[in-house]
Amino acid sequence: MTAAAVQRRVFDWAPALLVFVLGIVLWQALVVAFDVQDFLLPKPTEIARTFWDERRSLWHAGIYTFKEALGGFALGSSLGILSALLFANFRWLGTAFMPFAVAANAIPIIAFAPIFNDWFGLLNPFSKMAIAAVLCFFPVLINTLRGLTSVDPRAIELMRSYAAGQVSIFRRVRIPASLPHLFAGLKIASVLSMIGAIVGEYFGGPTTALGVTILNASAYSNFTVAWAGIVLASAFGILFYGAVALAERFATSWDPSRRAFQTE
Repeated sequence: MTAAAVQRRVFDWAPALLVFVLGIVLWQALVVAFDVQDFLLPKPTEIARTFWDERRSLWHAGIYTFKEALGGFALGSSLGILSALLFANFRWLGTAFMPFAVAANAIPIIAFAPIFNDWFGLLNPFSKMAIAAVLCFFPVLINTLRGLTSVDPRAIELMRSYAAGQVSIFRRVRIPASLPHLFAGLKIASVLSMIGAIVGEYFGGPTTALGVTILNASAYSNFTVAWAGIVLASAFGILFYGAVALAERFATSWDPSRRAFQTE
């Protein structure tokens, strides 16, 4: 990456960092100025101090929940990709099953949480993975299917003129063209997976889970611990999103628009 590209990335991130810093300063100032109680909104400095004091227990809880989110992400995304491949190859199958996928996605995730806990066990991590998988499935399915079916028809005709079969067309044209759409769905799913895992833990789970830690801290009026847990969950979500974005960067390096952006 050239120096100009690095400088451009710094300028791209500068507004977000500035807004973040100003938001924290404003939060601290307003809480102090209006003497807001901790049960309404703790000071950022108090949250940071609690985060440091409880770093060991919070870290273990965060890792436990992240593993659940990662398992749900892998399961839901894999099923979404496989379903998209089937629906793109057999259009009638997509027409038959897509309304049911839409209906399942329209159900609030809190309705699935107690059911999955009953099915797989309250303390079984797979019950939380299943909840995260439901959230991840639909965005990956829709985005991947869109990518597989929005290929330039001229590319398909060219492949067929070389007597390429359906498998070759998918492997050489449809799948590569769908990668930008696929990663768009994966980035959405990476954030939703953390939400699904924590929501599932709100309905029961081991005390080592981050969602249970946040819930118990709120119940016992330990609001700074609850907010520290929320900050940690947000940090894991951001890091997960960044990891998927980095994978996209390597997997779609052939994309002309991305190459042009990197070399500017």
